[in-house]
Amino acid sequence: MSFQAYIDNIYAKTGKTPDDFLQLAKAKGMFEPGVKVMQIVDWLKADFGLGHGHAMAIVQTFKNAGAIPSPKK
Repeated sequence: MSFQAYIDNIYAKTGKTPDDFLQLAKAKGMFEPGVKVMQIVDWLKADFGLGHGHAMAIVQTFKNAGAIPSPKK
């Protein structure tokens, strides 16, 4: 499944775009220091009924938007 197919399926299931999720995550404090990626994934699963792969696709959109910094090497 392509990345865009994941995003399309998420929209079909939830009616929300990646930007909608970004705004919700910001409001929920998901980008505060110390919040782990798996906490975000668990929130997406619990509140929106997403599977693990779909939740990780949303996390990737957060990373692409710069909301989650890449780990330093």
